[in-house]
Amino acid sequence: MSDKAAWYARLSDKIVEGTPQTDKPQHALIGQIVFNRPTNRNSLTPDMLEALKEAIDDAKKDTDIRCLIITGTGKNFCAGGDFTGGAENSKIPFTQQGLIDTYSTCMELLNIKVPVIGALNGHAIGGGFGVALLSDIRVANSDALYGANFARLGMHSGMSLSYILPRLIGLVKANELMFTGRRFSGSEGEKIGLFNYALPDEQVWPKALALAEEIAACAPNAVQLMKQSIIKNLDWDPHSRLAEEALHQSATFNSNDAHEGIAAMMEKREPVFKGT
Repeated sequence: MSDKAAWYARLSDKIVEGTPQTDKPQHALIGQIVFNRPTNRNSLTPDMLEALKEAIDDAKKDTDIRCLIITGTGKNFCAGGDFTGGAENSKIPFTQQGLIDTYSTCMELLNIKVPVIGALNGHAIGGGFGVALLSDIRVANSDALYGANFARLGMHSGMSLSYILPRLIGLVKANELMFTGRRFSGSEGEKIGLFNYALPDEQVWPKALALAEEIAACAPNAVQLMKQSIIKNLDWDPHSRLAEEALHQSATFNSNDAHEGIAAMMEKREPVFKGT
């Protein structure tokens, strides 16, 4: 199980290696999804997306769990797209439909009935930042970097971030982060209301686990119905903006600016954008 790019298990499953295990009874009521390609920064490659789809499906089928934790291995929670070969060799098809398919896989996290806690162990940039924001409660690494860096890459945002981010932190702060593409620490993210907690690396998992244990001790039907009510009362529907974002991201990805932005990122230099 643990050699997959992403996997699901209950915390009580002893067959899972490399994750903290205890004998607390409530751990049979808590599920976990783990991004498990640390050497590739847990990027959203086709292999990762296929494994993530399976993991989310497994979590949905496990109707006995009362809470789910999503986390990553290594120094990254999720690095988003894999551009190691440059824009022309992107592992993800940057057509509108290709992007819809990619982001729809990740956004199935929103359709999990139980509360989802993000144990954001490390960096989450771009699409990975979008995945981080799909959780209901977020515990960040205070020293890790987060952000929607799309403007720095010459392309439109994805993962419905233009819908989600303003609703989480307000319009003007979302504008600032989106238009600058700036990366920020987990500590700053806590201050602006993106994260419930920002803690040192070694405290992220224990805090997420403690929250999950609290939730698992509550009445499951009541908690799940409250999650549904909160979503309905907010008119929360990130899926509704997915197609439009994918259209704009596909168009901007095929621009000269996007090729320059991605090349600059890989070459660790400042991009020179010309608006073409």
